[in-house]
Amino acid sequence: MDALVVGGGIIGLAAAHSLADRGVDVTLVEKGSLGNASTARSAGGIRSQFSTRVNVELSLASKAVWNSFKQRFGVDIGLRKNGYLFLARTDETAERFRENVDMQRELGAESELLTPAEATEHCPGLDPDPFVAATYNPDDGIADPNLAVQGYAEAARERGVDIRTKTAVTALHREGDRVVGADIRAVGADEAERHEVDCVVNAAGAWAAAIGEMTGVGLPIAPRRRQIAVVDPSPPVPESVPLTIDLETGSYFRPERDGVALVGGHFDEDDPDRDPDAYDEGMDVEWAARAVEHAAAYTEYFGLNTRIKRGWAGLYAVTPDHHPVVEETVPGFVTVAGFSGHGFQHAPASGRIAADLVVDGETDLLDASPLSADRFERGETLTERSVA
Repeated sequence: MDALVVGGGIIGLAAAHSLADRGVDVTLVEKGSLGNASTARSAGGIRSQFSTRVNVELSLASKAVWNSFKQRFGVDIGLRKNGYLFLARTDETAERFRENVDMQRELGAESELLTPAEATEHCPGLDPDPFVAATYNPDDGIADPNLAVQGYAEAARERGVDIRTKTAVTALHREGDRVVGADIRAVGADEAERHEVDCVVNAAGAWAAAIGEMTGVGLPIAPRRRQIAVVDPSPPVPESVPLTIDLETGSYFRPERDGVALVGGHFDEDDPDRDPDAYDEGMDVEWAARAVEHAAAYTEYFGLNTRIKRGWAGLYAVTPDHHPVVEETVPGFVTVAGFSGHGFQHAPASGRIAADLVVDGETDLLDASPLSADRFERGETLTERSVA
């Protein structure tokens, strides 16, 4: 069996690795460099605290890989289990937190419900007064996405995956309903190369809808710009502090090494689609000042002497319900995209599911049926409320 994986981010690499493990001959094409798009611009979070069962299941299945990544792949991805701390300002959100923790614990996550005072034990600089509840999971944390890309890429190559960077898909070919091949073109090549395959895996992230259009399929996946600021906090954020999210304002921060911190959040109702080939990858200074002000409103770490050092912008591949599309969209065309900011952490499980769909037509890892794109037509969308 021959498969073509479109997209060299962490999802595509995980899918290519899993396919090669299943004995499939795999070619992966990436129009830029490996992991150079959304993966490289990720905050690197890995968490189990979601509000839907399928997202929690994706997290737990992926954590099984992240927790043993060095043993499996020989690469230390800098996994730090500082935990995630979610904060609620209203009783309504606090009640959802209770329901979420019950569901997460039922599935095997280590989440717990806290009072605001208890939350300060994990985040000493937190002002508990604005909040009514919190949730915490000590098994959540962060890792280095670039090191994870290296680990997956090296392992995929060792298993025979033909990885081609600076190579774009220019067309997909169908015989009847089935996708049977693709035209791929390397930078500088005079013409495209026809590539015959048994299946194409669309792991193109922010470009996934454009790849879907090549098959005549409309995928509800939109590229949306998100930003991160790197700051020198004053006073410093201890490295033991969890990634902390003020859920109702959208503000979050986490410590980095060497005394710096990452600060982020999306604060505007306006959220237009972006051209993934032509968007501003730099940080907006006005946005960064707002992000620091939001974080300063509920912690002591971002006082008047805090300095904004640098930052960047990347793209979330967003669906209307903030859940990915994971399915065989048409025969011979598997979609695994639209993770709405959660692609890095869910990559191991999602890559495994994509490989299962290619080889077996189904997966036994978890029930992925809620992630089919026809949920939007059926009116059976999911509701992920724990989005940052």
